[in-house]
Amino acid sequence: PPIYDQTLFASVEQAFELGAVGIGATIYFGSEDSRRQIQEISDAFQQAHELGMFTVLWCYLRNSAFKKDGVDYHASADLTGQANHLGVTIEADIVKQKQPDRNGGYTALNFGRTHKLVYEKLVPDNPIEWTRWQVVNCYMGRAGLINSGGPSGANDIAQAVLTAVINKRAGGMGLITGRKAFQKPMKDGVEILNAVQDVYLCEDVTVA
Repeated sequence: PPIYDQTLFASVEQAFELGAVGIGATIYFGSEDSRRQIQEISDAFQQAHELGMFTVLWCYLRNSAFKKDGVDYHASADLTGQANHLGVTIEADIVKQKQPDRNGGYTALNFGRTHKLVYEKLVPDNPIEWTRWQVVNCYMGRAGLINSGGPSGANDIAQAVLTAVINKRAGGMGLITGRKAFQKPMKDGVEILNAVQDVYLCEDVTVA
């Protein structure tokens, strides 16, 4: 069965000696091993920066408690925003995060600390604002936010373009299309990638 953990098979120094200019890692916030993961990756990212390398962190939530009454809050703006904040605090230069599909994880789960003004004033109920809250939690965008393109399915081009527009208008820096493009025939995959590129090249699509 899948486990939400990773094993560091090599050192940062080995990556540097092989010519790598950056390192990446995944932390499954909320998982059984998340405390150890945070400590390990914090140390690795510090070493990488001492060697002049950049760091990328996949900030994912994993805990069955993040689901309640049939609603999945793993992609909630407030919970993913907190994961982003923890990620940049341990020196992630770029954060990769699922684009939020809702908000209110803290209040629904009665988990952690928040304030009603977060929902009433700071984060209006809109996908762009939910994503902007992720950017805010990346030191106001000083650490870049890249969103996921989501799994492959129907209307992949339209979904990828929508995700890219939301990310760009929220102040994000990019999109990882992943399976949407790579599980397609070459021609179809390239078409999706080009459509996403067009969003970021388009001067008419600006920060909202």
